[in-house]
Amino acid sequence: MSDDTLHDARSVVSRRRFVQGLGFAGLVAGTGLWRLPAAQARQVSFPVPELRGATQHLHIGQLPVNFTGKARTAITVNQSLPAPVLRWREGETVNLHVHNALRDDMTSIHWHGLLLPANMDGVPGLSFDGIAPGQAYHYRFELRQNGTYWYHSHSLFQEQAGLYGAIVIDPIAPPPYRYDREHVLLLSDWTDLDGAALYRRMKKMAMHDNTYQQTLGDLVRDARRDGLRATLAERAMWARMRMTPTDISDINANTYTYLLNGHTPSANWTGLFRPGERVLLRLINGSAMTHFDIRIPGLKLTVVAADGQYVHPVSVDELRIATAETFDVIVEPTGQDAFTVFAQDMGRTGFACGTLATRPGLAAVVPALDRRPLLSMGDMAHDHGSGHGGGHAPPAAAHAGHAMPADAHAAHAGHGRTAAPVNHPASETGSPLVDMQSHPSGPRLEDPGIGLRDNGRRVLAYADLHSLFDDPDGREPGREIELHLTGHMEKFAWNFDGIPFAGAEPIALKYGERMRFVLVNDTMMTHPIHLHGVWSDLEDADGNFQVRKHTIDMPPGTRRSFRVRADALGRWAFHCHLLYHMEAGMMREVRIQA
Repeated sequence: MSDDTLHDARSVVSRRRFVQGLGFAGLVAGTGLWRLPAAQARQVSFPVPELRGATQHLHIGQLPVNFTGKARTAITVNQSLPAPVLRWREGETVNLHVHNALRDDMTSIHWHGLLLPANMDGVPGLSFDGIAPGQAYHYRFELRQNGTYWYHSHSLFQEQAGLYGAIVIDPIAPPPYRYDREHVLLLSDWTDLDGAALYRRMKKMAMHDNTYQQTLGDLVRDARRDGLRATLAERAMWARMRMTPTDISDINANTYTYLLNGHTPSANWTGLFRPGERVLLRLINGSAMTHFDIRIPGLKLTVVAADGQYVHPVSVDELRIATAETFDVIVEPTGQDAFTVFAQDMGRTGFACGTLATRPGLAAVVPALDRRPLLSMGDMAHDHGSGHGGGHAPPAAAHAGHAMPADAHAAHAGHGRTAAPVNHPASETGSPLVDMQSHPSGPRLEDPGIGLRDNGRRVLAYADLHSLFDDPDGREPGREIELHLTGHMEKFAWNFDGIPFAGAEPIALKYGERMRFVLVNDTMMTHPIHLHGVWSDLEDADGNFQVRKHTIDMPPGTRRSFRVRADALGRWAFHCHLLYHMEAGMMREVRIQA
């Protein structure tokens, strides 16, 4: 792209982003399709810029935007939100000159999921010092993989403010599937609040977004179904845990506007297709705090890659994409001129959406949000005969043993052997930063998750994902490290083993060793866990290698294990990828030493 072309594109981006909060004024319904006004039709066809080539200059700055009807300032890359798609080829050595044009703040870029030297990873305080205002940093590394990844800031709350973008690495060898066209679909969550202000609000009033509370009518309904004693006992248990079954996510559409490729639902991002084509969709969750459930009514999604790695194809109607995950799916649109890409948040409070269409200016009918789910005691491995928990308990096969008393509760460690009852670390006991403990029986990989069970659609679960290759290491782990995901809802405190990042010792790994991490989620929240620098090889319930990922989602009350080959020297971040959970302390340093 020439300098003149880039300048023109930046100008168009600036104008488009500023007016993007406008709605569907004057929209007219037709036979299942919607035709947009001419001005909006011009908006929808504008793509996110794509930069090709191994050498690039990325300028981090600020830009006025308007997603909600109010003008705000976003942090951008080359004046684009999302940041430009970076397109490279496997085997190249890339040279990225990142310039900080922010007035006052340090910045950084982390290349999520990429294997690279520690000093190129982009985590201030671990990898390097960060990039000061007016300065630049030269990232240089060889591309040792292919697939769909993304990049984002690892400084303060800049990721929330817009500093994120997609990475596509084309393979040297042809992929094991055929497609005719592709689109990147990058999901994110936008707030008009300053990120630091939102964090302060969460620390003061963590329940701010939980406006969906149970009522007296719910109590009467549950008492009729389960009996008054069981219902009151369950309510008392929730009260002792200082939480409610409506706490699906910390921050939702009461605060967020959900975006698809930087477009609000009303702006209607559109990707084109010709009938009969096989279209590859590169799905990326670049949000700060949101899990999305994605479907395209009328189309099957054939999953062909997870976190950039090929998997055995599996066709589904819907999938959940955790924060920081990526999925590649193939669709074959035919029979109508437009299909809605619908991505509702896990708590069913809002959605992002766009359109696949044969020409600009069309949109299909947008589905209604699904019914809001309720957490059960079974969801959190607290189902000790306390009733149905709102009628949404997970499948029995996924919760074998959950009705056992706590003192006899057996937990399968997921290593192909019978495990002792869950042993909580001593640092959890009496900690003012821990408000609950669970007793999970296993990984529950076959469970699609809260709000997705028995919804009449075929939904992807982790159990469906199998890498196209065998365990690349082949060795049995020589040791294991168990970490509990812990927190305190009212204090909005999040940590591992009851110890926040500031007070935790680094986790030491020996270079070249094969080891196992075991994660136990003691909280009622879902945590996507990301270990920088190395792959996380997820195991099944019997301890067999199943699928290679860079981010492992951890629903409440689960115990999941993954293998790691410590083949990257240096200091690496290990954290929950919910931005405000990481900031609140759910992070550790992993040191890989010779």
